[in-house]
Amino acid sequence: MIEAGRTEQQYWKDIWRYRELFYFLAWRDILVRYKQTAIGIAWALIRPFLTMVVFTVVFGQLAKLPSQGAPYPILVFSAMLPWQFFANSLSECSNSLIGNANLISKVYFPRLIVPTSAVVVSFVDFLVSGMILLGLMAWYNFVPSWRILTLPIFIGIAFAASIGAGLWFASLNVKYRDFRYIVPFIVQFGLYISPVGFSSSVVPEKWQLLYSLNPIVGVIDGFRWAILGGESKLYLPGFLMSFAIVFLLLFSGIWYFRKTERTFADVI
Repeated sequence: MIEAGRTEQQYWKDIWRYRELFYFLAWRDILVRYKQTAIGIAWALIRPFLTMVVFTVVFGQLAKLPSQGAPYPILVFSAMLPWQFFANSLSECSNSLIGNANLISKVYFPRLIVPTSAVVVSFVDFLVSGMILLGLMAWYNFVPSWRILTLPIFIGIAFAASIGAGLWFASLNVKYRDFRYIVPFIVQFGLYISPVGFSSSVVPEKWQLLYSLNPIVGVIDGFRWAILGGESKLYLPGFLMSFAIVFLLLFSGIWYFRKTERTFADVI
């Protein structure tokens, strides 16, 4: 029986009811990503590892930037993990609705499942890449402090940032296909303005609060604070600002996605 307004009232319950669709979409994307590749999921290790090597040589060996008392490769890779997760989520989410156009235009299900399943796929890559960090710690005999127990908190913040930004770009990409070109530029540009290859402590103190307007700065600093311990410090005002922006991004992303969701099937 179709009742007016019922879809809106049952939306969040429907997400739970369609949880199996969420699982199958995520599993399908994981299989498709590495299908017919010679080395399979090892690509999730090769890309961040090579980027880490380049940043270590350029910023650690040539520029001689400070490493907060930790080996420079570990400093870089503790930032590569959240950055790659965020960047991959942004790319996958922005194209997720377009990639599932046939499904969206034919059957009803909460559309929020599509971009969030794309974030889960990126999180699988995040977990695989974490093996490199463990290997680096073993190689350098680096033992993290008690702060490592707080890492799940910062992973949760990275999830919020990825979903929030992903929902915005997924929604906008349906109506404005220009975003298929804008998102790769944002990801490439963001790599250089985020403290991935260097510590955010090299930013002059008077600019640090302004620098923290980049929401991923707080996420990266949180990861480093949790993983490196020791001399690693968390600039609290900047972290709180990044934290606030992340959750503003998340709630506004959900609001905008829900606002435009009903037109996806017609526009796509």
